[in-house]
Amino acid sequence: MTSLFTQEVHLSKRHEEIVSQRLMLLQKMKNNLGDQNTERACLLQATETASKRNLSLLQDIEAAEKSLQARLKPRPQPAVRSLETRYWASVEEHVPKWEQFLLGRAPYPIGGENQSEAGNTVQNEMK
Repeated sequence: MTSLFTQEVHLSKRHEEIVSQRLMLLQKMKNNLGDQNTERACLLQATETASKRNLSLLQDIEAAEKSLQARLKPRPQPAVRSLETRYWASVEEHVPKWEQFLLGRAPYPIGGENQSEAGNTVQNEMK
């Protein structure tokens, strides 16, 4: 009987050791899970911060690119703009006359002295 009692005490101690080891392992697992969650949160925050920084850098680069393009594209002086405006107004004014001449429906639109020469040139080009 003593041997059964001794065996039972021994098993009881072993059971307590196993339960205590189990509790320690569960606590370690809980701590590891908490550490992993904390690490994930830190990584997520770092990723969001990096994304915001990258977006800001991209916007700065685009703004710098626009600024450089604006500086590289020269703006014409007022006199040049005035000449350009007058040129296109003149072109629009004379297009109908020249259009009819080039289609062969009207005589040379400017004066009579170059009419035959210009007409011959246009007719030769059409052939």
